[in-house]
Amino acid sequence: MTEFRAETELLADETPVVSVAGELDMYTAPAFEEELLKVANNGAGRIVVDLSECEFLDSTALEVLVRVRKRLGEHDDRLLLVASHRNIVKVFEITGLDRAFTIVATRASALNGGVRV
Repeated sequence: MTEFRAETELLADETPVVSVAGELDMYTAPAFEEELLKVANNGAGRIVVDLSECEFLDSTALEVLVRVRKRLGEHDDRLLLVASHRNIVKVFEITGLDRAFTIVATRASALNGGVRV
């Protein structure tokens, strides 16, 4: 199991990418939310959340994403999610949140306006 980590990288074009590794659950969601809100409060026009190294995602993490999305506004392109692991994508599909978020398979797709998973 990978130790939880949520880190922000600011790309050359000023796009913040919040990368998550490990399990995103009720214990780690507060740190994840703190990192996302820090980025959102800095006036980012678009935030990419890279879940490529995320091993598990629960409803607490989904709730964080929904709150941050509402804070940013309801525009689909303001909060882009990168997720290729089938179990992570399945959580969004089961809850219907795959229709609320733009989910792409790679970071490159997110940065280049890619196609949904």
